[in-house]
Amino acid sequence: MTAVNRRIVLASRPTGAASEANFRLESAPVPVPAAGQVLVRHHYLSLDPYMRGRMSDRKSYAAPQPIGEVMIGGTAGEVIASEHPGFQVGDRVVSMGGWQEYSIADGNAGALAPRKVDVRRIALSAYLGVVGMPGVTAWYGLNRICEPKAGETVCVSAATGAVGSVVGQLAKAHGCRVVGIAGGKEKCDYAVNELGLDACIDYKAAPDPRALVGLLAAATPAGIDGYFENVGGIVLDAVLARMNAFGRIAVCGMISGYDGEPLPLAYPALILTSRLKVQGFIVSEHPKVWPEALGELGAAVASGKLKYRESIASGIASAPAAFIGLLKGQNFGKQVVKLL
Repeated sequence: MTAVNRRIVLASRPTGAASEANFRLESAPVPVPAAGQVLVRHHYLSLDPYMRGRMSDRKSYAAPQPIGEVMIGGTAGEVIASEHPGFQVGDRVVSMGGWQEYSIADGNAGALAPRKVDVRRIALSAYLGVVGMPGVTAWYGLNRICEPKAGETVCVSAATGAVGSVVGQLAKAHGCRVVGIAGGKEKCDYAVNELGLDACIDYKAAPDPRALVGLLAAATPAGIDGYFENVGGIVLDAVLARMNAFGRIAVCGMISGYDGEPLPLAYPALILTSRLKVQGFIVSEHPKVWPEALGELGAAVASGKLKYRESIASGIASAPAAFIGLLKGQNFGKQVVKLL
């Protein structure tokens, strides 16, 4: 085993758009597990939009990422040394190991302990996406907030991303008409032809907000009953103009404003006049639903009913550039970094 653990730390906080200069690649000794701990060799790192918010030192639902420490993030890997009776060398596990090649995980940490996963029918990387936090995020926001009913119209932004692609497929399984919003013809074609959505709006094809509303109106002739929000900005404004009375909006993320730009609503009065339910949520605050959600998602992936796509960067040093690309919408599906 190598004696070096390569890792990415936060070197500085962004002012405006995040850049690769905000990160630093370091080397450190491979840690040794103490009693109750395991040493995990990471095979994959998860890159997710929420990490941009943690890079800034401002009020949020979680503490900021400390300067000089390993970037937070989900990991999937293999136990290579164990001082815990519940884990054996060779176990595949998912944990919050961060942007590094090795990590120590506490087997007695309750909900924060590493979770053993079965890779016989589901790929290890999928436990960071469709059968992991992004998948549960989609499941919770759709089922508990959007509450889709057969025959209704559901809209989802970032429709081919790690979360949005699951939302769309689950909504179709509920018998809904599903309209996605994505950036570019290739992504929209994938949403319709591979994921099975009824329509997909390429927001990049709209020269102005009014045109975007027009494209959305053509795709949602009966209006929108449920909306899963990942983007914010002019996309949210366009959807609000199409929401039916008593519609439900699950606010998962607003990636268009993650670099600090304000995202004012053009017509906030629509929330009142259409009597909309608008609810933000953080999926980690709902641990009771995880077993049910993961069970359903895992079964659907194993049977081939739930499809997913990944963008894979190679090597720990590629993580910063891949993360910046994710924030710019350059990924196609779930963004991961492959280490082995």
